[in-house]
Amino acid sequence: MIAIVDYGSGNIRAITNVYSRLNIEVKVAKRPNELEGCTKILLPGVGAFDQAMGQLEATGFRAWLDRLVLQDRVPVLGICVGMQILAHASEEGVRSGLGWVDGSVKRLDVSQLAQGTQLPHMGWNDVSPAKGVELFQGLEEGARFYFLHSYHFVCRNPANVIANCEYGISFACAVKERNIYGVQFHPEKSHAYGVQLLKNFASL
Repeated sequence: MIAIVDYGSGNIRAITNVYSRLNIEVKVAKRPNELEGCTKILLPGVGAFDQAMGQLEATGFRAWLDRLVLQDRVPVLGICVGMQILAHASEEGVRSGLGWVDGSVKRLDVSQLAQGTQLPHMGWNDVSPAKGVELFQGLEEGARFYFLHSYHFVCRNPANVIANCEYGISFACAVKERNIYGVQFHPEKSHAYGVQLLKNFASL
């Protein structure tokens, strides 16, 4: 059973619609104890880093997620800000992140952007996954995803980067640490490419 964490942030309905079309069972966890017994966890997120972390703490999900993800090794997928809060910290705020993936979140450097481009990075962009990554199975060539963000994840260990994207600079758009995955883009808004990725996550 895939549990989607409803802590007040993220496009939950869009994700559930994708899995409904795939005939894959999901549940929306509105309270921490509703995560009990899940075999996968989706951690969506929109908005600001501090706001997302504050809501995660205030709703009581933090302790449950630490246990399930770090101790029980339940696979988790963070989406957009849900990926960014996997880091230790962000230039966008002052709160500490979950710290599950060793790295920090930094603002995209506007000085590196080509003339006519600006922040946020919004719209479709090519994604280049590393070889042999199960999350990107069937997406090794020509995969495009929908982005909406101004900050990006900087991993301390390059081995944690499983996909890159170009927007002025090359940046990590997907990360992995053991059972922990994160994607900067929105698979639930990325049509067939996103459907395949969410299907791949369900099969991990």
